[in-house]
Amino acid sequence: MRKTPRFHLNNYLSRVGSQVNAALDRFIPDETVEPPTIHKAMRYSLLAGGKRIRPVLCLAACDAVGGKTANAMPLACAVECIHTYSLIHDDLPCMDDDDLRRGKPTNHKVFGEGIAVLAGDALLTQAFELVALAKPPRRHDIATMVRELAFAAGSLRLIAGQVQDLENENRRASLDEVRTTHMNKTAALITASIRLGAMAGNATAPQLGRLTKYGQDLGLAFQIIDDVLDATSTKEAMGKSVRADQKHQKSTYASALGVDKSRALAARLIADAHKQLVIFGDRATPLRVIADFFLTRKH
Repeated sequence: MRKTPRFHLNNYLSRVGSQVNAALDRFIPDETVEPPTIHKAMRYSLLAGGKRIRPVLCLAACDAVGGKTANAMPLACAVECIHTYSLIHDDLPCMDDDDLRRGKPTNHKVFGEGIAVLAGDALLTQAFELVALAKPPRRHDIATMVRELAFAAGSLRLIAGQVQDLENENRRASLDEVRTTHMNKTAALITASIRLGAMAGNATAPQLGRLTKYGQDLGLAFQIIDDVLDATSTKEAMGKSVRADQKHQKSTYASALGVDKSRALAARLIADAHKQLVIFGDRATPLRVIADFFLTRKH
C-alpha cells in the first residue's frame, strides 16, 4: 500500500465542515421567515453539529478529480439535507423511536411529531432546489445529478433500506438480507455523495467508476462499524441511543457475524476502497484518511 502523506483529518473535517455549515446557513431560510416554526425545526436538526461526513466526501471527491469544490458545494449541502431528513424521520416513534441525536433531543421531542415530519419533508424538497443551483460541468448535466440524488434517496435505495430495516425487526434475517439493507439504507447515499462531487468536478467515466466502488465499500464498512458501536459503545460516546438494534431485535452484522468478524469484514472493505483510489494520487489523500477513520472511529 502506498504511503499516505501526513494529513490531519480533524483539521480537515473542521475546516471543510465549517464551510458546509456556512453554506447551509445561507441556503436554508432563517428561522424568522414565515412560518417560523418549520424553519426553526429544519435548522434545529440540520445545524445540530456532526462531522458532515457526506458533504465532506462530496467535496473531497470533487477535489480528487481536479474540480473546483465551490461548484460542488450546493450538491454537498443537498446531500446533507437528505441525510438530516432521513434522521428526523428515522427517530420518530413509528420508526426507531429515539430521543437523542447528535447529543441533543430529537426533533420530534422538541417540536412534536407533526412538525418533525414536515421538517423532514421540507429538507427533502430543499435538497433538489440546491441541486438546481449547481454549475454543471461539461460531462454531467443537472438532470443527471437530479436523477443521481433522487435514485439514492428513493424507494429503490434509502427508502428501501428503511423498509427492510423495519421488516427485519423481531426476525432473524440472513446475512445477504442484512447486506442489502445496509447497502440501501446507508451506502447508497454515501456513494451518491461521492459520485455527485465527482460529477461536479467533471470526472471521466473511469474516474467515476473507481469512486463509485470506493463509495460502496466505504458505505457498507461505515454501517458495519455502526452496528458494532451500537452493540459495544455508550450513549455518551455516540451522542445517540445505543443498544437500539437489540431493543428492536434487529438483524445486524454484529448479531449475524459477531463483533470481531464484523470488524474484519469492514477492514477488508476499507482495504479494497484504498485500491480504488490509486489512480488519483495525492489528490485523494482526504478520501484515504476518511476511509481509515471509518474503520477506527469510536462514535
